[in-house]
Amino acid sequence: MTVTAPISTALDPSIGFTTAVTALAPMQDVTDLGFMNVIAEYGCPDYFFTEYFRVHESSRLDKPILRSITENTTGKPIFAQMIGESIPDLVRIAKLLSDYPVAGIDLNMGCPAPRIYRKNVGGGLLRDPDQIDRILGELRANIAGRLTVKMRIGFEDTSQFDRVLDLIDKHDIDLLSLHGRTVKEAYHGAVHYDSIAQAVARLRCPVLANGNVSSVSTAMAVLSQTQAAGVMIGRSAIRNPWIFSQIRQALGGQEISVVTLGQVRGYIDRIYEMPKVKVVPEKSRVSHLKMYLNYIGQSVDAEGGFLREMRRAQTEVELFGICDRYLLTNPQQLFSPDPYPGIFARPKCED
Repeated sequence: MTVTAPISTALDPSIGFTTAVTALAPMQDVTDLGFMNVIAEYGCPDYFFTEYFRVHESSRLDKPILRSITENTTGKPIFAQMIGESIPDLVRIAKLLSDYPVAGIDLNMGCPAPRIYRKNVGGGLLRDPDQIDRILGELRANIAGRLTVKMRIGFEDTSQFDRVLDLIDKHDIDLLSLHGRTVKEAYHGAVHYDSIAQAVARLRCPVLANGNVSSVSTAMAVLSQTQAAGVMIGRSAIRNPWIFSQIRQALGGQEISVVTLGQVRGYIDRIYEMPKVKVVPEKSRVSHLKMYLNYIGQSVDAEGGFLREMRRAQTEVELFGICDRYLLTNPQQLFSPDPYPGIFARPKCED
């Protein structure tokens, strides 16, 4: 069953584009059912997106990813994302996904991982606007519900940006999530918010601004600069799952809730309790938790001591001892709303 209400009111009549909306960015190996449920405890975004379903000749619906649709109890709409370039198979998988309770079908045209774009999928598609034209045309012709796109502003540069935007309009895309960097820029350097503003002004569909939206203050600044319909937040939501509720407070003129180190320690426990980490060896559980702590640690202490010690931990006892020492010695100390300057995450994987 495909939900076909307008984007701005999907499943929730109170959501409209007079008030900016929020979305959790799809991140492979992160935004699964467990993490979505954890995020929901701290303040849901308005929209969720699944990890991408890999599409090729022999592909089927990935059951773990499908669970984030069929077992979604957050009460918020979820879009099913696909990645691939084989048109018959993209159409085939899109039709299968449309039988589930999704808010729409999303095409990934932005993944900057070299192992992905070298296959001419994800961000690699931005090198071939003609193929984008063919893909979007066939998907639009075969999808009765919403068709959305997540992309970047170009592959190596923005020379094809205007043409791709014209294709977004040509094929009546319902929503564009736009990361304001090129594929080759990945997650480095400044985000080109002026390019997002250009897309907002040029397109008929709503645009979500994505890229370095790290706090309430940056979200409000990005919305003001780009005039986007909302913001899509990825890595910063791993670091601070309260960010979506804080943005809603700011948009509503309310006082912004503060987060303490003690509350963050409770969030770490919730991540650790996610179902998929209970049936694997201790070493794997420790490694899995470290992926999240690499982001959380950016706002724990300005000197970066937590990250240095956490990365050396080998056992659960050692790792949680470090968490307790940094987060519970003074649990009322404030958790920094933005990453401390010069404190960088080094996760093993990110989309």
